[in-house]
Amino acid sequence: MARTRSANAGASAQAARDDAGLLAAVPFACAVFAGDGALRAANARYRDEFGELPEHARREALLERLQAPAGEGARPREVRAPHSGRWYALHWGRAEHAGEAADVLTAVDISERIETLASHKSRQEKLLFTSRMMSVGEMAATLAHELNQPLAAIMNYVNGSLRLVEQAGGPVQVERALQAARTQAEHASAVISRVREFVRAREPRREPHALARIAETVLELLRLEAERLDLRIDLSLPEPLPPVFADRVMVEQVLLNLVKNAIEAMREIAPERRELRIDARLNLDEQVEVRVSDRGAGLSPAEQDQLFSPFFTTKTDGLGIGLAICRSIIEYHEGRLFFEPRAGGGSVFGFTLPRYEARA
Repeated sequence: MARTRSANAGASAQAARDDAGLLAAVPFACAVFAGDGALRAANARYRDEFGELPEHARREALLERLQAPAGEGARPREVRAPHSGRWYALHWGRAEHAGEAADVLTAVDISERIETLASHKSRQEKLLFTSRMMSVGEMAATLAHELNQPLAAIMNYVNGSLRLVEQAGGPVQVERALQAARTQAEHASAVISRVREFVRAREPRREPHALARIAETVLELLRLEAERLDLRIDLSLPEPLPPVFADRVMVEQVLLNLVKNAIEAMREIAPERRELRIDARLNLDEQVEVRVSDRGAGLSPAEQDQLFSPFFTTKTDGLGIGLAICRSIIEYHEGRLFFEPRAGGGSVFGFTLPRYEARA
């Protein structure tokens, strides 16, 4: 009997040495876990790459730490090791170890592939951005050129009318209306000038600006339209909100476009539901986030997928370039333009801008 036990022990020891030799030959991190989940054998690569984790000796604990689903399968699980930041493809298999069924883990380091894919994706996004900038730029240059002449004529007519009113001592209301028209025409001229600057790839005039002043300018432009539609606009900007580092006219143009879209989205709904909200906050990335919310019909999943594509529009008379231009402007400011459905119905369009303090 003693000889039998001794023979069995010797066989087990030999099996363990054989398993260790086999594991050492595997060029990747490899480990064997017994049926109870305990680590039974591992090669040096496994201990080097996962030995720092306290959970490396227990199968379930290791899977939980790596946030990897348990179970076998031909499809590897790609996980990121929290202690090293490296990526691994986990392959599980079944085998026999010391006469018992065991789980065999092979962890292939795929960090280089992940980094290559990320780099490729980044290059693709830059190429798409450049392409979008070129197409939007060409359209913006054409529009700016075509609008300059009628805008100059409008300015001349308004200035002439103001002189006539002053000479004739006309009604004060007419004079105020003409002065307001001249102010808005000057603003439109400034917008076109800045768009042309932007298209020519010159650096915009980025300076510190209070978001409240930008929002007030935009709302003043749309005040009459909002009153005509009996539409409530709720402006909710917390104080103190840090100034943004931006080109004022360009950001005004983005906000104007988003607010106009929100108003358009609510034309067909009951007046009592026409509610537009503009709010802002400092987000977790320490950027100023602006959100424009409406109570319109919202967008279908198919419309959401194409939302920022040039020439896509949900309006019967739209050109589909407004959001594409807005996106280019915001990305130029190192922010992002986004959409999300609004709880209770409607849409939320928002964008982020860097704080001036972060650039000072």
